[in-house]
Amino acid sequence: MTDPIADFLTRIRNAIMAKHKVVEIPASNIKKEMTKILFDKGYILSYRFEDDDKQGIIKIALKYHPISRIPAIKHLQRISKPGLRKYSDVDNLPRVLNGMGIAILSTSKGLMTDKEARREKVGGEVLCYVY
Repeated sequence: MTDPIADFLTRIRNAIMAKHKVVEIPASNIKKEMTKILFDKGYILSYRFEDDDKQGIIKIALKYHPISRIPAIKHLQRISKPGLRKYSDVDNLPRVLNGMGIAILSTSKGLMTDKEARREKVGGEVLCYVY
């Protein structure tokens, strides 16, 4: 697999389109951090890290509106790809949907959202947009 972050986003996107309640994803440290950010920002219902004999599994419970069954995540977009990295300094950090969505960045201080990066005054690699 050449792009594990794109695989992570695609598995979540496919599970949402199929209206699944839970999606299982092979674990890595960056995927675990991205899962924590999605949970903290209210895009997923819950998550659990499970160890197996290999790399581990992340189980993510997806969040839907209770009546209309509309998913909390409407769009997941990979920005920086292995073939073309996208970096942004603190002055040019992206605003997703005029602040309604989040951009997940990989910075020198770890993974964080665009709002946290502005507060910390750091730039970094723009991994994805979520809204």
